[in-house]
Amino acid sequence: MTETKLAPGDAAPEFTLPAAGGNTVSLGDFRGRRVILYFYPAAMTPGCTKQACDFRDNLAQLTAEGFVVLGVSKDKPAKLDKFVERDALTFPLLSDPELEVHKAYGAYGTKKLYGKEVVGVIRSTFVVDADGKIEQALYNVKATGHVASLKKKLGLA
Repeated sequence: MTETKLAPGDAAPEFTLPAAGGNTVSLGDFRGRRVILYFYPAAMTPGCTKQACDFRDNLAQLTAEGFVVLGVSKDKPAKLDKFVERDALTFPLLSDPELEVHKAYGAYGTKKLYGKEVVGVIRSTFVVDADGKIEQALYNVKATGHVASLKKKLGLA
């Protein structure tokens, strides 16, 4: 399985996906703003909940600095609705059940899980600049402490 990995300077793959709450969201909707696009394995699991709540708790600062946060998983919108409601998430969660956007960003493929190679969602975060180019491409990030580490990389800590 050949896997795409994006690097700074690459054009961010365009997409339109259904979101929790019944809307659709396109990356192009945010042209002119910087976007933090993060891919996570599954809504309502412990690590993904920790990561989503970290983004929620830091959203005011990220928004004030001009960032938009978008979370993407393979979960259906109905499950994302429950996740948003349960954890009071205040940024869009997008549904990519066919994994097309995951694959375009290299966020799906071979990874190590408990020492074994498996194929699945690779927890990844991308910062897309105002012109739609990849500013940062972070693969295999940890759920815990990721937002703090990202803020440092962005000069916000």
